[in-house]
Amino acid sequence: MSSVVVLISGRGSNLQALIDAGIPVTAVISNVAGAGGLAIAARHGIPTLVVKHGDFPTREAFEKVLAAEVDRFAPTLVAHAGFMRIVTAGYVERYAGRMLNVHPSLLPSFTGLRTHERALAAGVKVHGCSVHFVTPELDSGPIVIQAAVPVLPGDTVEKLAARVLRQEHVVYARAVKWFLEVRLVVANGAVSVKGNDAQFVFDASP
Repeated sequence: MSSVVVLISGRGSNLQALIDAGIPVTAVISNVAGAGGLAIAARHGIPTLVVKHGDFPTREAFEKVLAAEVDRFAPTLVAHAGFMRIVTAGYVERYAGRMLNVHPSLLPSFTGLRTHERALAAGVKVHGCSVHFVTPELDSGPIVIQAAVPVLPGDTVEKLAARVLRQEHVVYARAVKWFLEVRLVVANGAVSVKGNDAQFVFDASP
């Protein structure tokens, strides 16, 4: 039976979207004790754990305990959903090929933080989000699906972020379903979907 462990650091809106889409989330783990997503999980009867990175002297020590907690649930997939920690190569290798992340930009543009602010500063006309496999290089793993929105006149960081987030909720659930259905094929660093489902979404709504 498929199962997904979701890692979060914040409000948990992508976690909620996964739950609403019927994804079999078996545990939610956060590195932040007060993360809003923990309450979302609790309301749905999903086990929650907190592994605070600040309690450990090194990144590796934190990840050793984090991985032990993840492994207790023997997940088919580990889904990073607003998990604000850069992970080491050793951690990535442990879950190689079965760990996804959703990132708020059209990768490979704007890796890292402050993506919406940087997109506006760069004057791009389209912005969006990407779901990708996690690899040791930050935000650089094979891309499963992307969604784009137009950058509108008068956009603020908050307005643009809200439109992108709506698309994150759509494409992350879709990518996770494809993975659990064993429909994703990775070859030469590129991802295709058995059945030729669209791997790109464009939403022009304001």
